[in-house]
Amino acid sequence: MARLMKVAIVDDEEDMRQSVSQWLALSGFDAETYASAEDALKEIGPDWPGVVITDIRMPGMDGMAFLKRLMGIDSGLPVIMITGHGDVPMAVEAMRLGAMDFMEKPFSPDRMTELAKRATQARRTTLDNRALRRDLAEGEKVMGKLIGTSEPMERLREDILDLSQADGHVLIDGETGTGKTLVAHALHATGPRAGKKFVMVSCAALTEEALSAKLFGPVEEGGLPLMEEARGGTLCLEDVEALSQSLQARLLQFINDQGAPAETRIVAICNTHGEGKTVEDALRPDLYYRLAALKITLPPLRARGEDILTLFNRMSEQFADEYGCDVPEVTAQEAAQLLQAPWPGNVRQLINVAERAVLQSRRGSGSIASLLMTDDEEAGPAAITTEGKPLKEYVESFEKMLIDNTMRRHKGSISAVMEELCLPRRTLNEKMAKYGLARADYL
Repeated sequence: MARLMKVAIVDDEEDMRQSVSQWLALSGFDAETYASAEDALKEIGPDWPGVVITDIRMPGMDGMAFLKRLMGIDSGLPVIMITGHGDVPMAVEAMRLGAMDFMEKPFSPDRMTELAKRATQARRTTLDNRALRRDLAEGEKVMGKLIGTSEPMERLREDILDLSQADGHVLIDGETGTGKTLVAHALHATGPRAGKKFVMVSCAALTEEALSAKLFGPVEEGGLPLMEEARGGTLCLEDVEALSQSLQARLLQFINDQGAPAETRIVAICNTHGEGKTVEDALRPDLYYRLAALKITLPPLRARGEDILTLFNRMSEQFADEYGCDVPEVTAQEAAQLLQAPWPGNVRQLINVAERAVLQSRRGSGSIASLLMTDDEEAGPAAITTEGKPLKEYVESFEKMLIDNTMRRHKGSISAVMEELCLPRRTLNEKMAKYGLARADYL
């Protein structure tokens, strides 16, 4: 559906306002009238969905001053000036300042309609392009949070970009703390629904009665049920396995009623890993196969190799900046311990460990090993992962982390990094090329 454009008519003469308004209304425009520029400025802001037709000569703020104010608010706003017989030079100056066109009194209603049509088309294009740029920027921002260069993460990003373009419903599966909610946001932000609503609800956080009302209505104190609020966009159901049988039946009916392609896309997040059952066990088969038409399973952190060190570095830097202290140094032994840890809580657990490492470093006590041992005791047995790796991989991961940290600390100064790490330039260049590190990323 095309965006509805308004036409603001600004003139101190009531007869002129009414005649222009009536003619534009008959021509299918949504006309609004204002007796002064000051009144119009109370309503018009950035991205205002419309165009302006204004007289040049008005008491108080005249048309030229009004135009300058409008261009300061939104330089892409189409403004059409109404001029008297002797005001043509002034109208030409107005166009130099940003006005789209002008009409000299007495003007033809057909010319006014044609100018209004051109102006609204231009405004619609401007606003649509701005929305598209915002959506693309948001998609890039969300995807940028999926940190890591391991093969599982590269494959995950490819899956997100592929599935975001599809219309089918999606089931996101994976261990707790792997980032399933972030992936749901990324699916929405990188697809054609990015400019539409993204609505999320936790199926485990509400009683069956409250969840039924929230999803399907009736909603107390006005508002729309989430199925209506998300229409045309994405409805994300966290903890979908918590849905009762009756709500599963209603959800299936909603999906079937939509037909294909679905107007509202369902992204379901499952949190059954590690509880001895799968989402197939929790959902009725017909609903499962509708939701799992497209499926993404997130990799556990322990399977992501050197991403563990990359994530730990990034999180440590953020917390160090937040707490106003230095980033704690990680020894080779600690790097190996990070790589070998089982990480039952995945990225969420790593973030907690990084914050506590920064806090204890600020106090000048403690070690990463002690933090990992504490977390392992709380999560259960197994101090290290059973997925062993050759020593060479541990050494390379540590070496990459060390160069990355040093480059960040010296903001890309090659000479400073060479001096601190006691490396000749050729060796440093070879290792940076080997590990995919570019000096430009640190400047």
